[in-house]
Amino acid sequence: IFKEKDITHMSMDERARLGIGMAFQRPPAIRGLRLKDLITIINPQADTDSILKKMDFEAFAERDVNRGFSGGEVKRSEMVQLLAQQPDLVMLDEPDSGVDLENIKLIGDAINQLTQKDQRPSYRTKSGIIITHFGHILDYMKADRAHVMLGGAIVCSGNPGEILEQIKKSGYEGCAGCACQA
Repeated sequence: IFKEKDITHMSMDERARLGIGMAFQRPPAIRGLRLKDLITIINPQADTDSILKKMDFEAFAERDVNRGFSGGEVKRSEMVQLLAQQPDLVMLDEPDSGVDLENIKLIGDAINQLTQKDQRPSYRTKSGIIITHFGHILDYMKADRAHVMLGGAIVCSGNPGEILEQIKKSGYEGCAGCACQA
């Protein structure tokens, strides 16, 4: 249920119109569609130049979406698209996968912007769900809460930093009896 609507059987475009944005772990390349044209399709009112500049991606505006991009470039491309969309809920599947240190900071900054981390919590209207296996992104973005899922069930919930430290010490299995529950 999102915005009081059951989204279970909605198509991707219906979910996007409702305000859900998603970045994939391995998004496809789209031959014949330039990135700047995709931004215009996503949001004709978007400030394309500003978004591309924020993500240090101006040189990619004329290129086909994700075609020939490195791992970090693909992730930045996904962030450019989400910044243009400005969704109310952003879902990110491994935004730190295959990303070098230089790009991960840009991605973390974009996630903070998408989830309005520069605003007081009571003023925020946007949120995000981030799936990560390594947790590197937590060094560059502000997460409020973390959950560890094992075997299809949430086994640990709490402070993201504390949970990450627990995982570093004893692995994911060590979270099964998590002391971080809150």
